[in-house]
Amino acid sequence: MPRGARVILPDVAVHIVQRGHDRRDCFREETDYLVYLANLFELSGETGCAVHAYCLMTNHVHLLLTPSTQAAFANLMRNLGQRYVQYFNRRYQRTGTLWEGRPRSCLVDSAPYVIACHRYIELNPVRAGMTPSPSAYPWSSHSGNAGYALNKLLSPHPEYLALGVDEASRVSAYRTLFSGQEELEFLGAIRDATNGGYALIGEKLKSALPGHMRRRLERKPPGPQGSEKLDPRSAANQLNLELGLRPRTS
Repeated sequence: MPRGARVILPDVAVHIVQRGHDRRDCFREETDYLVYLANLFELSGETGCAVHAYCLMTNHVHLLLTPSTQAAFANLMRNLGQRYVQYFNRRYQRTGTLWEGRPRSCLVDSAPYVIACHRYIELNPVRAGMTPSPSAYPWSSHSGNAGYALNKLLSPHPEYLALGVDEASRVSAYRTLFSGQEELEFLGAIRDATNGGYALIGEKLKSALPGHMRRRLERKPPGPQGSEKLDPRSAANQLNLELGLRPRTS
């Protein structure tokens, strides 16, 4: 069954997972990771998407980003995917698709889940047994977010900034987040929401959403679903009106 229209809201973070076709490797050598990150850096600036966390695994990618406009997300993922596939096919003398359809995603606005999403993304290599610690893996945002290295690709999410009153206290608090065991409740919720396309958002935002959009973002009960369609642009404009903002025209 095809997935419904994706709901993207300006200035609300999105967790994205994009897998290689048939779960095959989409990164084979160090240069591949560097090319992907260079394109992500360039296109995130061009499209107006702030990147908060990422992890490039051998056969899939995790991103946590916030689009400044409704179109920013689609523009970034389309252009990034196309550019990287063109590079990858030229380099390895292959043709055809590289990605497994469109990326899976979920909105992430609730404060606990924004931070949990950072952990979820950056602990992927540890969880997969590829490295003993997140800081030892070179193809994730962890070293930048944890203050071990400068990473110009990253833009701190407000919930990351709220971890401390200054950079030193934020970095210390962030490192502490990775010192204990993962909370299985958060881990499962992030996986389910991303695969199912529903949202991890706080009550304030949820209550401001139009009813049809709330239903679209909630976990669906088993059984046949209705055929209600959502126009993302009109939904975003309705939300802006309810929040007292000007409707968006692009």
